[in-house]
Amino acid sequence: MPWRLKVRHRTGFNYAADVLSSYNEARMTPLTDASQTSLESRIKISPRATAARYRDYWGSAVTAFDVHVPHSEMVIEATSLVETHPGPKHAEPVSWAVLRDSRVRDTHVEYLTPTPHTAVEAGVFAVAREIAGDRPPQAAAREVADWLRSEVAYVPGSTGVHTKAMEAWSERRGVCQDLAHLTVGLLRSLGIPARYVSGYLHPDPDAGLGVAVTGESHAWVQWWDGDWTAYDPTNGKPVGPEHVVVARGRDYWDVPPHKGVYPGPISTSLGVEVEVTRLA
Repeated sequence: MPWRLKVRHRTGFNYAADVLSSYNEARMTPLTDASQTSLESRIKISPRATAARYRDYWGSAVTAFDVHVPHSEMVIEATSLVETHPGPKHAEPVSWAVLRDSRVRDTHVEYLTPTPHTAVEAGVFAVAREIAGDRPPQAAAREVADWLRSEVAYVPGSTGVHTKAMEAWSERRGVCQDLAHLTVGLLRSLGIPARYVSGYLHPDPDAGLGVAVTGESHAWVQWWDGDWTAYDPTNGKPVGPEHVVVARGRDYWDVPPHKGVYPGPISTSLGVEVEVTRLA
């Protein structure tokens, strides 16, 4: 059953003194794909700035903007209306022999290659290989994702955006970003193409229509087993209508909601608010 969701994502920065100029990119615009339709999306920037939009290499919608007036605060507020719906029926899952075919590996090479934030050590991979056993790729991917969830506790605020997969593994705790990085890293090690997905999650299926709830910036994974299968390792379930896709890439650093540079004093505070309302 389709859901219609309104998402408001506000990010604010305060600086110790005036910043004279800054150069920014925001990835806060939901995608339109087989599982959702972006009906409306706008980004408001304060101080006012001229913005340009483009699609990056990974297909994400990027809003690029510069600010060239003195400012001690910057606020980016994205408001989107998205309809999520069941995608088309997936292709039949493929075998390991298909995944090992050189043409498939060439096509998905970027989603088979570890990055500094998704690389896993040989000992962890060996356990994952044992967990996967003789299962076909689709079942193996699900089994490994669920095993990781049982090993790494979800603890909000326990790690940051710079945390690498193996650091979260060593601590046996992390946030959704860490579980996604670990899952992606192990699936790639097994030879299953996998990519990192960022977006939003409506956290309360029992909330009434029109009721705004505190939502979350969220991360999950997709693996290729003949088609792209979306799975939420943090919650241990397939991605559903409560998930809104914003961007996909190799890891978090391909899809951050905001990144920018500026000359001047350090940022003294950062505030992020996400509000999600189910309208239908």
